[in-house]
Amino acid sequence: MHESDLHEVGEAARYLTDHGAPTPAIGVVLGSGLGSFVESLAEPLVFTYAQIPHMAASSVEGHAGNLHLGRIASARVACMQGRVHAYEGHPLARVVFGVRLLAELGCTSVLLTNAAGGIAPALGPGDLMLITDHLNLMGSNPLVGPPPARGTRFCDMSVAYDERLRVLAHAAARDRAIQLKQGVYAALLGPSYETPAEIRMLRTLGADAVGMSTVPEVIALRERGVRVGALSLITNLAAGLGQAPLDHAEVRASAARARESFGGLLHRWIELVAAESSS
Repeated sequence: MHESDLHEVGEAARYLTDHGAPTPAIGVVLGSGLGSFVESLAEPLVFTYAQIPHMAASSVEGHAGNLHLGRIASARVACMQGRVHAYEGHPLARVVFGVRLLAELGCTSVLLTNAAGGIAPALGPGDLMLITDHLNLMGSNPLVGPPPARGTRFCDMSVAYDERLRVLAHAAARDRAIQLKQGVYAALLGPSYETPAEIRMLRTLGADAVGMSTVPEVIALRERGVRVGALSLITNLAAGLGQAPLDHAEVRASAARARESFGGLLHRWIELVAAESSS
């Protein structure tokens, strides 16, 4: 992380701790239409992104723009209700500011979520897909720039998605009797959806789902040594694979329908991560 970014993240963390924020162990980022999960937090303390120094607010529907600090079982959790995207015009340093703040506050594991288009034949709307790896096709990387003041410029991404967190995600799915699929997530800049030709290209490259977020956050967290797990809610079939035109309203509607299964899986996943960390 570069010197100026380090200074801004530090200021934001100090603001939160000065205003009563407890030290969280687990961070969560909620993607498009998935923000209702915060209702499951006990003892909530809420900050709008606008209150937090240097934190940008999302302009996208389904991203409320609040940081919720609370508890799930015995675990202290910091939950970002929405994120900002590069396609909104933000530089990647601003896109990953939120997850860097989670790391600065003390999160040693962060669980990322997103809404994605399904590419693999086995994936359909409403499915939950655990991300096992990714393709960064966004055209940039949040580590680009001067030598970092903290972390490493040449960040190892051999195991970007923590293997133990993935094991616990599958255990959570079994406990909740939820079918959890898995696959590779491709990140493109957006905001236009992909063409059918681009989807054929992504399938050839090995992508199972496609979206416009998450990957920069994974890279920034791995630079800090934070363990990462990630979950995609498949909200639609990618271009050329379904009959209906693609739009953001469909994404939000699919997220609403999957609220119970998504929330149940994420809640149990957090419980298992917390239990293992404290043992």
